[in-house]
Amino acid sequence: MDRLLIRMNPVDRILVIDDDVELCSLVSEYLRPEGFQVEAAHEGKSGLARALSGDHRLTILDVMLPGMNGFDVLRKIRDSSKLPVLLLTARGEDVDRIVGLEIGADDYLPKPFNPRELVARIRAILRRSRAPGEAPIPEVLHVGDVELDPATRTVFHRGKSVELTSVEFSLLQVLLREAGRVVTREALVDEVLGRKFSPFDRSIDMHVSKVRKKLGDSDSEDHIKTIRGAGYIFALSRPKTNNGTR
Repeated sequence: MDRLLIRMNPVDRILVIDDDVELCSLVSEYLRPEGFQVEAAHEGKSGLARALSGDHRLTILDVMLPGMNGFDVLRKIRDSSKLPVLLLTARGEDVDRIVGLEIGADDYLPKPFNPRELVARIRAILRRSRAPGEAPIPEVLHVGDVELDPATRTVFHRGKSVELTSVEFSLLQVLLREAGRVVTREALVDEVLGRKFSPFDRSIDMHVSKVRKKLGDSDSEDHIKTIRGAGYIFALSRPKTNNGTR
């Protein structure tokens, strides 16, 4: 069978795209007691089709896949979907993690992994991508030329829409909420990624870099500034004068 299907309620269904049939079965065993339903696809093309079906809350995606590799699947998903993606990488393959985050993965987990960590990562990602109405929605955040609306999960920069992944959206939301104040990397990892900070984990820095690019940051004009040894700060824009200068 190309897919392993466990129950049919799509509300908390997780899609696993991995050619290791035994691992997919183990993931199902890990996640079922936690209240998730699991569907598995064992090659890239069929996995991509299922990922774009709208039937799942999250996809666990392996980098090494037959036919279409995980990076290509992730690129295709990001072309048309904000479906949260947890990327599985080989332990020690830092390049795979960096590339995956740059393409748009919400988080990564190296193989072999601890089942409890897998569940914790999934729950953290799902909390960040919770649909409007599932929790109280804060007011629209408007700082300088950036506007973020939690109710619609939309971001605008100078009136133009900015497409962000769920983790990028959460990251920007935290920085905007604390605009003008330094937010430590530890605090960002805790609130945005939902895990304890490790000095060797550069995930949050990669996500900050992606948000910066999408906001058009440059050396001369940064929305998000790095405070060496401390963290990051979303700069409060200075009001424009009548002649248009700041």
